[in-house]
Amino acid sequence: MQFENKGWRSIKTKVNHPYIYFYIEPNVVFVYKIEWSQYMTLQDLMEFEECESYELKEGETFNTFHHRERQALKGRGFFIKQDAMNKMVEIINQQIQRHRHLNDLTEHGDAVHIVSSEHAAGTVRYSLPWPKKVIGFPDFFSIGPLWKLEEKAGQAFRNEWIMENINLEQDDYEYENKFSNTLKEIEDIPKHVRIFIWYGNNVEEQTGMRFFLYLLREKTNEIVLINSTELFANYFGSAERFNSHTGHLEPETLKKLFEICKENDPVGDSKRMALQKEWEALSQSKEVLRIWKDDQIKAVPEIYYDEIILKTIENLHKEQESKDFIKTGAVIGEILEKMDEPVFAYYIEYRIRYLVYSGFLELKGIPRSMRHYSVKLCEK
Repeated sequence: MQFENKGWRSIKTKVNHPYIYFYIEPNVVFVYKIEWSQYMTLQDLMEFEECESYELKEGETFNTFHHRERQALKGRGFFIKQDAMNKMVEIINQQIQRHRHLNDLTEHGDAVHIVSSEHAAGTVRYSLPWPKKVIGFPDFFSIGPLWKLEEKAGQAFRNEWIMENINLEQDDYEYENKFSNTLKEIEDIPKHVRIFIWYGNNVEEQTGMRFFLYLLREKTNEIVLINSTELFANYFGSAERFNSHTGHLEPETLKKLFEICKENDPVGDSKRMALQKEWEALSQSKEVLRIWKDDQIKAVPEIYYDEIILKTIENLHKEQESKDFIKTGAVIGEILEKMDEPVFAYYIEYRIRYLVYSGFLELKGIPRSMRHYSVKLCEK
């Protein structure tokens, strides 16, 4: 199949598991076969060849069509809108979830680890021995609105803000697909397994931990909270550098921390309920920037980092023989190196673009990513 952003008016579906039929008016049927239990993204659908295409015969209806009685079309290309393809992905994932077997969910042992980023998930996967199941949430909870994020309306609201403001440098719908798929992974956790939630003393993981507990509110599983920052301080002190994010732990260190706390008591009902209520309060806000301060998640103005950005560029100009454009990536790298708490680089890039549009900075290049343009202070 070939795909581009034009084409069909509507899609109808019917399921004959493991096959899903997609009827594209006026007479084309795509047949997708579910081959595995992993959730997919739009990019997966575009890259793999599980779909075969058929044409309805004259007078034939979609309701009576069955692909086993027909030959698939060969050498034909079809065009379909990406939003329609994304709907197909959603339907495929719904069927995968409906037919997932218990063996698919328990083959990684009797424990599940949840962390607030895909990077941190990779560290946990590498550090802990098999068998294990690790769920990394593909998000960045320090930025963007959290309003009703546990609901479809809130997820759409957040996705719209991210699409309009943040240069994630990824394919269309990738963020949306991964977010939805991870919610399904958490929903699929079997009742009998122990759940470990990893987090550190930073706004991203503290926010994520509260969100995870809210998502798990109906489950009776034992849940163990692992504060990597506090564990590191208790057992390693300041002998090693660690900037409070689980994903920045060395694999051997993370492995040792888990050995220390893997038999810890689960979080109690009262604390669990209190943290869930803290999430409920967070999810009422439409603020787009948060920091971790005084052991609390605090909303700050959207312009919070603007002064730091301008001061950093001013200092970099002082190192030049004459004031000239500076690569945006170099500016961001300089800022991140000096921050005590991890800061989301793409948010800084968003604020740099805002400062360009507001007349504080001059631009050279095309701001499609931090690698493609340079900035300098405007003349006063």
